[in-house]
Amino acid sequence: MAKLRWYLEQTVTYKTTLILLKNLGDFFETFGNIAYRFVQTLKFLLTFQINFKQVIEQSSRFAVDSLPITLSIVAMTAIILAMQVAPELVKQGGKDYIGLLVALTMVREVGVIMSGFAIISMIGSSQASELATMRVTEQIDAMNVLKVSPFKYLFLPRVLAGCIMMPFVVVISSTLGIIAGGLTSMMAAKDVTWLCYVSSVWQGLYIRDINIMLFKSACFGGAISLISSSFGYEAKGGAKGVGIATTKAVVWSFVAIVIIDCIFAVAFYF
Repeated sequence: MAKLRWYLEQTVTYKTTLILLKNLGDFFETFGNIAYRFVQTLKFLLTFQINFKQVIEQSSRFAVDSLPITLSIVAMTAIILAMQVAPELVKQGGKDYIGLLVALTMVREVGVIMSGFAIISMIGSSQASELATMRVTEQIDAMNVLKVSPFKYLFLPRVLAGCIMMPFVVVISSTLGIIAGGLTSMMAAKDVTWLCYVSSVWQGLYIRDINIMLFKSACFGGAISLISSSFGYEAKGGAKGVGIATTKAVVWSFVAIVIIDCIFAVAFYF
């Protein structure tokens, strides 16, 4: 029996199953930790224990510092989209729908998703590395010794700044994307005028789409800040630990906003 067990443990199926179970356990443990920190942060928010100076500082980082790269990514995405779509729609006699297609794509998906990716790459990684450095240099331990809650002074300002500022970033970037798509359409396809493009934008774009975009972007901003701060808070092992925490924060943030986006799509458009 022992020999049979030994052979079983050497199989690829057995080893793969162990890896999957371990990863599944790590996933639920990480998800639980993030949920716990969200509850703790929400507790301070609901009791209005807010450090407004820190919120303003984090809001400046979240929106102003990340705006150039976000605008660049969203604008280039809109240009590529219009460059591919406009000539084909003109060939099919659908030039009156170019603006509608670009606007809906920007507002419903591309503007929010690409802005989220840009924010994760620049701000999320920065937040994770910042808290990870504080953890490995024992600054967070010192806060706990002094009875100062890290959730109040580290998590809440970042999460609140993400929820508040992400919608502004998305509105500005999506607007620029629609304008860039219109200019590209005029150059890439014949018979497409600016008036024709702008008129078609409003044919299928409703206030409901904009409201959903704002709500979704607020969820994105809060999730990015919460996940990045959470992984930074868990860091250990010196400089290597800071790098691992930052990498995990970026990966989990990417996965999280895709899942949240899928939930919104099913809830509002399915």
